[in-house]
Amino acid sequence: MMIAVDGPLASGKGTIAKALARHFGLPHLDTGALYRATAIAVIDAKIDPADAGAAAGAARALDITAIDEDRIRTAEAGAMASRVAALPAVRAALYDLQREFALRPGGAILDGRDIGTVICPDADVKLYVTANAETRADRRWRELTAQGDPISYQTVLDQTRERDSRDTGRADAPLRPADDATLLDTSSLSIDAAIAAAIRIVENAQNA
Repeated sequence: MMIAVDGPLASGKGTIAKALARHFGLPHLDTGALYRATAIAVIDAKIDPADAGAAAGAARALDITAIDEDRIRTAEAGAMASRVAALPAVRAALYDLQREFALRPGGAILDGRDIGTVICPDADVKLYVTANAETRADRRWRELTAQGDPISYQTVLDQTRERDSRDTGRADAPLRPADDATLLDTSSLSIDAAIAAAIRIVENAQNA
């Protein structure tokens, strides 16, 4: 069973995808981590993010077993990830890695921004997880401040709206629901309620 979980920043897609993986016993790939890791590599190498060739080279050189989870979850990594993810050369460099994971025997769950539309258009179940910008910014702000980041809520809200604009407006693989995706709005849902709703969606698809 191949499950695609898409959605914007802080919508809850990652939490939901991990919970689905545990519930159904499937391997899970957070594809956003690949772009964030590429972003860190670009930052560390002082690569101009407009240099598509160099950024793609950083993506191809990724060692997914050595990704620093703490570093890739910073606001700086997220902002740079949005920029490099808009480069077709970077997306092409990471495509095969994601597709190979998706085709594992027995199935897999991938979450990201173009899983149901580009990486796994043949997925058995497609979820598009969303929430309003204010709710998502508040979630992200709480996450960052818990890590000791002094960033303000307004700054996070501005960054959230800016990233939404980049992700939905890019020419290559823009963020959007797949035509056959089931929408799950988590704006007013607790984590447990959102996970339960996602499990029901997958089970209904299995039984259809």
